[in-house]
Amino acid sequence: MTSGRESHRAWPLLTCALTREAGQARLRLAAGEWRPAAADSEAAAAVLDRLAAPLPARRATTARELATDRDRRLQRLLRTTLHHLDAGAVSPPMAALLAAVARAFLPWHATPNPPGAGAAPRYGSPAGTADGPVVSPTEAGEHLLPGLTALFTELASPHPPGTVPLTPPVEPWQVRYAGRFRRYGRPAPGVWTAEAVGCPACGGQAGPWTVTCDWRLISLGCPCGAVTREHGLALSEVWLLLPDV
Repeated sequence: MTSGRESHRAWPLLTCALTREAGQARLRLAAGEWRPAAADSEAAAAVLDRLAAPLPARRATTARELATDRDRRLQRLLRTTLHHLDAGAVSPPMAALLAAVARAFLPWHATPNPPGAGAAPRYGSPAGTADGPVVSPTEAGEHLLPGLTALFTELASPHPPGTVPLTPPVEPWQVRYAGRFRRYGRPAPGVWTAEAVGCPACGGQAGPWTVTCDWRLISLGCPCGAVTREHGLALSEVWLLLPDV
């Protein structure tokens, strides 16, 4: 289904990481290698609520209203996922899975309701092309919902009596990134602040950074040789800027 406001040019979903992390999560759960702790289950339940949310019931729905409702459902899913990813309470395998979900649903960061301030987080989504605006591929995004619903239902389910949480190890990763990272703050509703991260040794801000992450901590390596973990960046402020790998 497409609406009149949609163009034939769409920003494709980035699902490489999601396919990998969701597949690994299913294997770990089936093998009994992952029994989510309370924080993981709580995050899974919150995301599940968004995955399974019905569209609003309306007496009469226009095509435009339906398109907006569908986009808004996916945008809320993204925002809930980002909230729990950046809260820092979940285990590394859950953080990796939430980050992959966030990457896949990134096209809805500003669709249909962009953040209310110019300094609000931006993750590089294209603004448009010569052929028209780039739009969220909503139908493709919704095709992901049933599989994710089943996975997050399992993650949110209570453990059998007598079992204890079990967290499998997650491989750290390293990637190079040429560009700026920004810390975003929201001191009040609708008020955002943004500050570019600089190397504590040389003050450089554009890299290329060597980004290393174990899904708990992120370190940034500057070309000058300095490495810092005291950058204050949330996971999403780094992960959503990196190439889909």
